[in-house]
Amino acid sequence: MLEKLLEIDREVFLWLNNLGSETFDPLWLLITKFTSWIPIFAIILYLTFKRLGWRHAVLIIVCIALLLLLTDQTTNLFKYTVQRLRPGNNPELAKLMRIVQTRKSFSFISGHASNSMAVAFFVYHVMKPYIKYLGFFFLWPLIFAYSRIYLGLHYPLDILCGYAYGIFTGWLLLRLYAYLRNRFFPDQKENLDHPTNSEPVTNG
Repeated sequence: MLEKLLEIDREVFLWLNNLGSETFDPLWLLITKFTSWIPIFAIILYLTFKRLGWRHAVLIIVCIALLLLLTDQTTNLFKYTVQRLRPGNNPELAKLMRIVQTRKSFSFISGHASNSMAVAFFVYHVMKPYIKYLGFFFLWPLIFAYSRIYLGLHYPLDILCGYAYGIFTGWLLLRLYAYLRNRFFPDQKENLDHPTNSEPVTNG
């Protein structure tokens, strides 16, 4: 069963990876960089400070920092425990795929997928009462993680499992955030639990 799943994983990877072309390689090399997405994060950060006030915004930023630390480090633990070779480092696939980038580290699970989904899941559930159409933020982990398949660095299963793990760690930090929010900002609890189009809440 596992071998069949891995075989399908490899076949889907080869199909998706070979859809690429040299014309679009520079674009996907740009997309795969975290820094390329900074303008989107800056807009969300600005809206967070504007709608919730600086003290509450700082709490959210601290939670996101803890979330990234937890997700990134435990993702590395998965990689060095499972030790799945990246597609480009697999001799059986090297001649069948497009290798745009190479990495010496292992493949399972994808750090890009787990980290981006964790942040998207957390930010969405915290800020959806205050930012319209925030669901579009989930396009970030979808595009960001797909770039790893395009570049030849991850299999689809690495990405999907990374997404699942990111949702799990995002949920954990969401529970911590809810506890701290209720303790330090009880006046904002109703707005956050029941999305409305109410006026922004400020706390100095």
